[in-house]
Amino acid sequence: MKGIILAGGHGTRLNPMTVAVSKQLLPVYDKPMIYYPLSMLLLAGISEILIISTPQDTPLYRRLLGDGSQIGVSITYKVQDTPRGLADAFILGADFIGNDSVCLILGDNIFYGYDMSGVLQNAIKNLDGATVFGYPVKNPKAFGVVEFDEKHNVISIEEKPTHPKSNYVVPGLYFYDSQVVEIAKNVKPSKRGEIEITSVNNAYLSMGKLKVSLLGRGIAWLDTGTPHGMLKAAEFVEAVQSRQGYYVSCIEEIAWRRGFISTEQLLELGEKLQATEYGKYIISLAGEVLNQ
Repeated sequence: MKGIILAGGHGTRLNPMTVAVSKQLLPVYDKPMIYYPLSMLLLAGISEILIISTPQDTPLYRRLLGDGSQIGVSITYKVQDTPRGLADAFILGADFIGNDSVCLILGDNIFYGYDMSGVLQNAIKNLDGATVFGYPVKNPKAFGVVEFDEKHNVISIEEKPTHPKSNYVVPGLYFYDSQVVEIAKNVKPSKRGEIEITSVNNAYLSMGKLKVSLLGRGIAWLDTGTPHGMLKAAEFVEAVQSRQGYYVSCIEEIAWRRGFISTEQLLELGEKLQATEYGKYIISLAGEVLNQ
């Protein structure tokens, strides 16, 4: 299983914040937004990762994350000259995907909740075609909406419908087998001129190979598309970290717990950030083990 983070686009709803910098490089409380989707791939045990972004922003992601070796993974980069829809990620990443299955996560999606690691690993273990997730929202009109029959089988997924057939929408986290590359290449652009991810999902649905796994109340999916959403997401992260003492989406910690890096390497990463609470947290994790 390989992982792709799509971190392109212009983030116009966040202007003027995003005039000079990619949305996914903006902070959500104490870390860059892209740490959150990256942490999901790490939780899933995925160590080969492709980041797709714009020509001007790709060098900034390289500066932030490098080749990933510091956290024991491989990170490569691909430039998307013009936004062409979410499914364009599979066309741009065709060589990277090869014959492997792939997880696509959008760079502005934040998930947090009980046993999120188990949810992700279960999706990988039981993958047979495509697995996406259903999440209940108050205003489904702005998303891809899932329609179910009385036995909770998927009937359709409709992109931004005027009259939604349910309140379950598909968040930006998707698992596919290697067929996704050819499927994406054959998707006709929508009226918006984009290669829609919903078209890919419906192609799998027509083959009887689409599974929608419902995310329950114990999992939060946070919106970061507006200044208000960014603020609320930051407040959520701050509240969890302050009350529980555990950090949300600390990529160094997750890499360590997944066995991608040693305790000594974790300590070294923490020491580079020792002037911050984030760095002190990492140092404390390593110290608990090294001082035993």
